[in-house]
Amino acid sequence: MQPSFVSEGEDVIAVVAEVAFEKKASSAVALMVGECLSIVDWFVIVSAANRRQVRTIVEEMEKKLRNIGVPISSKEGHDTAEWVLLDCGDVVVHVMTESSREFYALERLWAGVPSRDLKKATRPGL
Repeated sequence: MQPSFVSEGEDVIAVVAEVAFEKKASSAVALMVGECLSIVDWFVIVSAANRRQVRTIVEEMEKKLRNIGVPISSKEGHDTAEWVLLDCGDVVVHVMTESSREFYALERLWAGVPSRDLKKATRPGL
């Protein structure tokens, strides 16, 4: 039986947050960019200590998102693993090394949008 498609951004964010902290990401935040961008509602930004950890986090996110029926329409940056982008429709996930996150400063770029620290955004039972 195929899993049902989950279009709720909140479910995607919760799964991404759960995986991030399961795999020891240093931080994760969700930015509500929908008011500024018409093509996506949320950016989720996750930090990892190194490229190997970026790959590990991304692979587990892909697996868990597939398990709940969320298609990933695009994945960019996996080869270098400094900054991997997963396009999950309404949610775009950025998994970055800490140095890349500091350099590109996406939170500063999107400072005017509502944000949420994802320490407690896990779903029970996943």
